[in-house]
Amino acid sequence: MQKFTFRILWLDNNVAIAIDHIVGQNTSPLTSYFFWPRNDAWEQLKTELDSKPWISEGEKIELLNKATEIINFWQEKGKKHTLNKAQEKFPEFTFSGSN
Repeated sequence: MQKFTFRILWLDNNVAIAIDHIVGQNTSPLTSYFFWPRNDAWEQLKTELDSKPWISEGEKIELLNKATEIINFWQEKGKKHTLNKAQEKFPEFTFSGSN
């Protein structure tokens, strides 16, 4: 069973990523939103995850790899693809945005 999910703000000039902890049928915010490229969202997520010793190294790696996928997709396709395209690529996550 998946223990974490992403909330993503898909914007024209930034992508913001937050991680939620799945508890039963509900989610609880684990991190705040971290913006790319305004800030180094990946490094901020890593620091935040490292501060939570109850998350295994494997889970941290998996979450950071997924964050990399999201950031790369936004960098490559963000200007060309709408929020709907991002939702198609990552259907398991929650998206909101302006395009």
